[in-house]
Amino acid sequence: MQFERKKRIAVLTSGGDAPGMNAAIRAVVRNSIWHGAEVVGVLRGYDGLLAGDFIPLDHKSVGGIILYGGTLLQTARCDKFFTSEGVKQGYDRLKAFGVDALVVIGGDGSFHGAEKLAALGMQVIGVPATIDKDMGGTFTTIGFDTACNTARECVRKLRDTASSHDRMFIVEVMGRNAGFLALETAVACGAEYVLVPEIETDFDELCERLRSSKSSGKNHAIVILAEGVMSASQLADKLRTMDCGYDPKITVLGHLQRGGSPTSYDVVLATRLADIAVEAIFRGETNVMTGLMHNEIITCPISDAWEKKAPLDMELFNMIEKLSR
Repeated sequence: MQFERKKRIAVLTSGGDAPGMNAAIRAVVRNSIWHGAEVVGVLRGYDGLLAGDFIPLDHKSVGGIILYGGTLLQTARCDKFFTSEGVKQGYDRLKAFGVDALVVIGGDGSFHGAEKLAALGMQVIGVPATIDKDMGGTFTTIGFDTACNTARECVRKLRDTASSHDRMFIVEVMGRNAGFLALETAVACGAEYVLVPEIETDFDELCERLRSSKSSGKNHAIVILAEGVMSASQLADKLRTMDCGYDPKITVLGHLQRGGSPTSYDVVLATRLADIAVEAIFRGETNVMTGLMHNEIITCPISDAWEKKAPLDMELFNMIEKLSR
């Protein structure tokens, strides 16, 4: 008598880590087991995939990880995987290990790799996780809310010092070519100005607003800078040269924004997105990603991640100008 082999699902985290990835891993593992499947984790993303670093995952493996930041499976960037030889090697590793479907938790760069695996015949589902929120196909991404809250808390403490010493702080946040994190942080902490890559900065206007603010009696200021515009030290030098009325001090939050326990919002979001990713596998879907749209979890083509990116919210940008004066 022949017995049908259990479906085997693999899960990996790729690219930059984001708070909530562990909650997503947990949901993938436990829902897969609920469906009667076996689950394996791939260590260190695509780098570990090429090396064949697989580990079995069960209920106990993911017990308690929902509370922690980072990723149980670790993550890495892997240039070799984005060659045709690397993708074929990764596909062969998955097939040799008996993997039927792969869940990729990461950003749009990671999804490009997932799409290439799908083109070779692997069933692949993407779960969007990046603190930058620079992905289409979803209203938000795992880790964004936590990163905003981390940045807001840091700025709140800086404002205490700024007001005590009549200072202006330039706070550099992450985001590369996307200003979502900078913009939301600026609104949440009541910043006087925000610089984002999507909108060209009028430095004359910025200096005039800072000088006007100080002359009106306001003795401190906070400027939020997305790292993709320029570095905080470059901006500080520019503002000193233009005599903005302050001697700017700089704080670079850097990778601090990636760490820490995820917020309840990110835990719930990650759990919902990953749970539906597993459901999509058992529905036979492939080369799709899960996303949050109108508070519903949907699936859409994985290419939406880079083809349908949402624009920056100009209402929030304009709101800062109105309310910060």
